[in-house]
Amino acid sequence: MAALKLYFDFMSQPSRSVYMFLKASKIPFTPKPIALRKGEHFTEEFKKINPLSRVPVIDNNQFVLTESVAILKYLCVKYNVADHWYPRDLQAQVRVDEYMSWHHLGLRIAAASLFREKLIIPMAKGKPINQEKVQRWKKLVNEALDGLETAFLKTPFVSGNEISVGDVLGVCELTQLYAVKEEALFTQRPLVNAWVERVTQRLQPHFDAAHQMIYRVRDRYDDMKMAKL
Repeated sequence: MAALKLYFDFMSQPSRSVYMFLKASKIPFTPKPIALRKGEHFTEEFKKINPLSRVPVIDNNQFVLTESVAILKYLCVKYNVADHWYPRDLQAQVRVDEYMSWHHLGLRIAAASLFREKLIIPMAKGKPINQEKVQRWKKLVNEALDGLETAFLKTPFVSGNEISVGDVLGVCELTQLYAVKEEALFTQRPLVNAWVERVTQRLQPHFDAAHQMIYRVRDRYDDMKMAKL
């Protein structure tokens, strides 16, 4: 059993990011799936690992980290991975940090909130989708994509000419929209769509393995909208 443990759920965008990075970097780890749909993140057992009841979490010989950006930075340095993931050169490194600092209140909050509004909230409350809120979040997704294009996609990847951990985080937020059939928000933008395809190909075969749950939810989406998990 590997010393590094990853607690994750494939329906969690940051979880998929960490999982794919570990696989792509060939870092050995012990997978510890946590079923969010079953509320396993709220159990007392899991709260002893992460009192915030969120995934992903890593436990590396009892050194525990509970936030995806911190996890990715730690893994890059700890395991001395290929330099392009999180460069040692200061200026190149802070370019990755620049994207990841923007990411949470840029792409992540907009795309994740649209996903929640179209699936999680209606299922939890047993009520129809609030179309007014959906339109509001779609507007914010488009604004975030404007920012992504103008500030971060002047190069093939968000921080330069090579893939970084920032790209992995960003792509997972957009591919979450497949589950609720809103991928046209980015596939109709040639610059963004080309970036998504580049990152996806660089992460294969781990990308498809990590996204099987997303594909299944998409296939069942129309039936699931008003159902309980």
